[in-house]
Amino acid sequence: MSKFALQDKCYRITTLDAKDIRWPTSLGSHGSDAMHTDPDYSCVYVTINTSDGLYGNGLTFTLGRGTDIVLLAVKAMKGMVENRTSHSIFGDFAKFWRELTSESQLRWIGPEKGVTHLAAAAIINALWDLWGKIRGVPVWRLLTDMEPEELVSTIDFRYITDAITPEEAISILKSSKEGRESRVASLVSNGYPAYTTQVGWLGYTDDYIRTLCQKYLAAGFTAFKIKVGQNLQNDIKRCKLVREEIGWENKLMVDANQIWDVDVAIEWMKQLREFKLLWIEEPTSPDDVLGHKRIADALREYNVGVATGEMCCNRVLFKQFLQANALEFCQIDSARIGGVNEILAVYLMAKKFNVKVCPHAGGVGLCEMVQHLQMWDFTSVSCTTDDRMVEFVDQQHEQFVNPAEINSNACYIAPQAAGYSTELKPEAIAGYEYPVGTEWTKMFTEGIFKIQEY
Repeated sequence: MSKFALQDKCYRITTLDAKDIRWPTSLGSHGSDAMHTDPDYSCVYVTINTSDGLYGNGLTFTLGRGTDIVLLAVKAMKGMVENRTSHSIFGDFAKFWRELTSESQLRWIGPEKGVTHLAAAAIINALWDLWGKIRGVPVWRLLTDMEPEELVSTIDFRYITDAITPEEAISILKSSKEGRESRVASLVSNGYPAYTTQVGWLGYTDDYIRTLCQKYLAAGFTAFKIKVGQNLQNDIKRCKLVREEIGWENKLMVDANQIWDVDVAIEWMKQLREFKLLWIEEPTSPDDVLGHKRIADALREYNVGVATGEMCCNRVLFKQFLQANALEFCQIDSARIGGVNEILAVYLMAKKFNVKVCPHAGGVGLCEMVQHLQMWDFTSVSCTTDDRMVEFVDQQHEQFVNPAEINSNACYIAPQAAGYSTELKPEAIAGYEYPVGTEWTKMFTEGIFKIQEY
């Protein structure tokens, strides 16, 4: 048991509640890309209640149909959380994380991957929100203030000790202590750099893209990402259009969302290299380490990096990407790989392999959560913002009690409220819980959507 967590007040967890929350973003093509043409931004939303009235909220991001399957997985796991105490979880968080993600019957349908891992992430994220509230600090500060031994005790190192050991992780964190408080002060004063994907959804018209480029330039953004992959000539036209609006002094990235074969990715990107692209994101299957390495090796002479990780299912796959030098930009996702505990391992491996972390965000709650992780990276791991930035998409933030905020310099403002910034407003739940929310009931009645049946 961790001596650190046992110093906190002990809370008994009474119930774990989970809901399917969806927004009809497909109606405006918001979030559309080469592979996901009609996404309805959604989440499984978890609330962990304690006998003292304190609660934690967590979520995992989804795209509509299928959310209810993740919901069922969360319900299958709730018995492992209810009637536990906060001391029994946080006192040996790595042990609890392994119990949750490796339960002997559930693991058969996805050991640390797929639906069960998404479900585990929603629960784990809710627990970190609860822990931040127990200590009265935002999660980025909770992580920053932890002694290296305590933070490392939350990570399950099984399968990755050939890449990083607990002792190496502790050493990395200890070596970053110097100057930490000045970095915290800088973060609070200046925020953390963001880039936007808002301008680049594939379903948007050219005129709308121009309007959005002008809007986000005026808001201080200097880095922009657009979706590509369905039609080469259209991609060339859209890259040219965006460059005309943002100029050549600003950064431009492209994202194929896994649509290409390896050789197609290489040849397609050769056709786009004239637009001075910082990276190509998810050029092929997210599981294809060696394919990404071939693409990365082929594009280095054009100074186009490979970014991936948004759909990586666990720390083992990240380990292999890093060991193979198959990416220049590591993209963790706050709801993808088993929640905070496993993500911490990826950050520490990226530091050891000297790879920049630029997180994926934008989906429901992802900006709210991932800002905490990247801010901890700045205070305690990489200790720099050089060539690092966090994705920002301006959707669904108004649904949260403590939404992610961007300042006039296009930087995330450091959260100050205790927890993980994951609590939805009551009216958001009442309106968009699927299929009983008032907004969904209205759309079903008007024939805008049909309720899914099995």
